[in-house]
Amino acid sequence: MHKGRTHKESGKKDFGSKNKDFKRKKKSGLDHTAGDNVPDFSQHSKKEEKSPKENTPAKELAKEGMRLNKYVANAGVCSRREADKLIEAGEIKVNGKAVTQMGFNVKHSDVVEYNGKRLNAEQKVYILLNKPKNVASSKDDPSDKLTAMDIIKDACSERVYPIGRLDKKSTGLLLFTNDGELATKLSNPKSKARKIYHVITDKAVTTKHLEELAEGITLEDGFVNAEAVSFVEKEDKTQIGIEIQSGKNQIVRRMFAHLGYEVTKLDRVYFAGLTKQNIPRGRYRLLTDKEISRLKAGFWR
Repeated sequence: MHKGRTHKESGKKDFGSKNKDFKRKKKSGLDHTAGDNVPDFSQHSKKEEKSPKENTPAKELAKEGMRLNKYVANAGVCSRREADKLIEAGEIKVNGKAVTQMGFNVKHSDVVEYNGKRLNAEQKVYILLNKPKNVASSKDDPSDKLTAMDIIKDACSERVYPIGRLDKKSTGLLLFTNDGELATKLSNPKSKARKIYHVITDKAVTTKHLEELAEGITLEDGFVNAEAVSFVEKEDKTQIGIEIQSGKNQIVRRMFAHLGYEVTKLDRVYFAGLTKQNIPRGRYRLLTDKEISRLKAGFWR
């Protein structure tokens, strides 16, 4: 077990306790290393995922308008009941004027504001994908035959984007959302959202090199260290569990390459309090209300 440079000073627990995450997942039947080939997504069962609603907030606004309390609630300000109180108190403005009328209907062209901030009634969506190997995170490269965006295209009608990325060769958790505020928070290293990876290398890693990863190394783009790092199994020195906060491109692969190792498999098994449990490789699910609440509240360690 090896702690990062500041663990002793900050009183953080070492990775020995965090390493249980890997062992627990292995016991539950989840496969870190298998299923790397891209599955046949044409067989994806519609019963497993929620179909998009025909009448989305955007369509509803364009077609017939929307009640103001529902608009405020969809924008994520509060519940409909609490929105009624805000409207009654004159705290919601439509086109620059306070509206206190209950049942007021908002049109698509109306500008709705609360506390001086314009609201957007588009429903917030949160999708967790267990990305397979050889699949790009986004559509940036037109040569990619299949992307993560293609896999989740039937999950919702809203436009969503990945929070962070995984390179094509890497597998594991990738969160998609249209919640820009949450995406910004989770992408900021200062948020300290936990990201844990299961790494398999081409040869046995030495204890000395684990210590170097924990203490920190200097790459071409600066200093970086692992928050925690240890062997997943005592008998197999090619399997490493590592927690990283840096969001730099291919940072885990580059850290091991700096020490003379090639990462043959890289799997993100934990991200901001979310795990791969019950999500087979190449499949996805919508987050639960409880998970969404915890993310918004910042309980992602």
